[in-house]
Amino acid sequence: MSTSQIGGDTGARAGFGAVLADLENAQKPGAGVPAYTRWVNRRAARVVAAAAVHAGIGPNVVSLLSALVSFAGLALLALVPAGWTVGVAAACLLALGYIMDSADGQVARVTGTGSPAGEWLDHVIDAVRTPALHLVVLIGFHRWFDAGPALLLLPLAFSLLAVGHFMSQILAEQLGRQLASATPGRRTAAPAEASLGKGPAWSVLMLPVDTGTMCWLFVLWGSPALFTACYALLFAVHLVFACISAARKFKSLHGGAK
Repeated sequence: MSTSQIGGDTGARAGFGAVLADLENAQKPGAGVPAYTRWVNRRAARVVAAAAVHAGIGPNVVSLLSALVSFAGLALLALVPAGWTVGVAAACLLALGYIMDSADGQVARVTGTGSPAGEWLDHVIDAVRTPALHLVVLIGFHRWFDAGPALLLLPLAFSLLAVGHFMSQILAEQLGRQLASATPGRRTAAPAEASLGKGPAWSVLMLPVDTGTMCWLFVLWGSPALFTACYALLFAVHLVFACISAARKFKSLHGGAK
């Protein structure tokens, strides 16, 4: 069964195997994508997406379920005293939420039900979930880790960095498309194009800035010292990466506008 057949079949639910095969054959390029997202999250999301299509669940519902699962994990971290069991449970919920966040787009593509409203919903959820994770770390530092005032600034800074980088990504994509439409014959490098030629080694190198890495970091929630050290290290790596990424995007958009 082809993607067009699945998208056009509104009366019957497509078989799980047929949808999974379609998804296997219609994946985004993996070049330049961080290792966990590339080899773990996307593959798991294909299974979730195929199950959703088979069950007749649309992409917007998958997006909302993703938010529900993620915020359940964040609630655990904020409301339950820190410990190894809480950390592992929260990490599993956050990782599942991330899988479903990838699955909603795959459901939309394979069924042909993508829409501006669905894309808006997905981005709004991400825009809330992104800073919420770091604000929950702030709560945990204050309530469970008994952190000093200086350390409380770290998750605040990480939250600002994450939101700024998220907006940088979204705006670069939108402005790049507008620029390409307004100036025929000129194109700015899309994210997928900018990643061409970057092989598996680059994906591994990008692992520290992978969303999956941040999800699984919470397995260390039972050790305040270890979690804090790793969290601070990830902040430093994210800061360097965000600065490099922002400079490249500005250069691409500025060059394309000439």
